[in-house]
Amino acid sequence: MGLTYRCLIIDDETPAHKALASHIAKCDDLEYSGSAFSGMEAVKMLNENKYDIIFLDINMPVISGIELMELQPNRPITIVTTAYSDFALSAYQNDAIDYLLKPISFEKFSKAIEKARTFYSGKSLKKENTASERSLSYRSNGQMIDTLLSDIFYIESLGNYMKLYSKKLKSPQIIYGSLSSISDEINSTNFIQVHRSYIVNANEISSKTFKTLTLSNGEIIPVGRKYQILLDSFFK
Repeated sequence: MGLTYRCLIIDDETPAHKALASHIAKCDDLEYSGSAFSGMEAVKMLNENKYDIIFLDINMPVISGIELMELQPNRPITIVTTAYSDFALSAYQNDAIDYLLKPISFEKFSKAIEKARTFYSGKSLKKENTASERSLSYRSNGQMIDTLLSDIFYIESLGNYMKLYSKKLKSPQIIYGSLSSISDEINSTNFIQVHRSYIVNANEISSKTFKTLTLSNGEIIPVGRKYQILLDSFFK
């Protein structure tokens, strides 16, 4: 038996769930694994369960689909399902793999699923090469450098650059790129984004308040308002 992809449907409208569940049932390698009817419910389910593909609506109360993508940079493959065309750019900037306008035909659904299959076929090869290393690879000053994830305190965004703070370094390492560009490499680890400019190693958090985190090295990291929900879910 081949791979089976666990699917979560996130939408505040019941008819949308039924339509997508019907499409999922027609594909042998897809498994309907749950439904969330709000962004907040989805955040909780994503933190407590493993999914391979999520079908995400944009226009939801409290936490929109775009906000959920920003809150969950390390989420599963995301296929946006919406009645609005206005948010396509934001969706792709947050690494959505496809953007489907409702009503969604099985033909369009199948094409999006094929993109997910292609992504996972490449990702599995990459994981075989990197799983045992458990490190983050990046280019700095023209050289490729590997840093063990367990050595990282946090990563701070500085526009087109980042600062990586490690136990092995006296001063932060400057890296070219954005936080979203490295999110895939630190996926499935204990790293969590707590602010639009900060990703922290959860193992190094010694205490937290509503607006700040204190790390084991004594540094204080700000917590963004919309990331508070994600942080609370992480520590439940």
